[in-house]
Amino acid sequence: MQVDGRVVREQGTRVDPARNDIRVDGLRVPTIPGLVHLVLNKPRGLISTMSDPRGRPCVGDLVADRAQRLFHVGRLDADSEGLLLLTNDGDLAHRLAHPSYQVSKTYLAEVSGPLGRDIGRRLRGGLELEDGPVAVDGFRVVESTARRALVEVTLHEGRNHVVRRLLAEVGHPVSRLVRTRIGPIRLDSLRPGRTRHLTSTEVGELSRLVGL
Repeated sequence: MQVDGRVVREQGTRVDPARNDIRVDGLRVPTIPGLVHLVLNKPRGLISTMSDPRGRPCVGDLVADRAQRLFHVGRLDADSEGLLLLTNDGDLAHRLAHPSYQVSKTYLAEVSGPLGRDIGRRLRGGLELEDGPVAVDGFRVVESTARRALVEVTLHEGRNHVVRRLLAEVGHPVSRLVRTRIGPIRLDSLRPGRTRHLTSTEVGELSRLVGL
């Protein structure tokens, strides 16, 4: 264990969780009382806000019974599904959302088929969209038929509808889009509309990813 950068080997060492930086195996241990870090599987049709003055279904409805005031990290458009992080940890949320930290995000997209052989090369090489060039970090075909294909796209861009726009640019409009991963955090088998708490290891991995 390390406290404020110093290795602690003596049992019974007293620390102040509110002031000291505590790490185990290099990962920051969240110690501030009341911090909440959740993974949500956002269903299709919900907007990524914690409240909506027009009364539309939103992410906040799913955690309305929680005492803490939570906010979402980044967003998914109403027609998209999948992994969204909810927290009241302002420092971590700010860095995860800031483009300078280039946190990767992975999506599964259902598109029209068949797929051309050069799509992966074109996406990795970069395309010019109306708001500037974009290149993906990773692309693979999960399954493909003559009429439909399921592809996985990884990128660190956070522009609006960027995955949909990229795939439309190469001739394959998206009919369904699910975010499956943010950095080291995976959606896995979490059911739509459900949440789970991040483990302390997951919070530590996210913190290390953005330099906390």
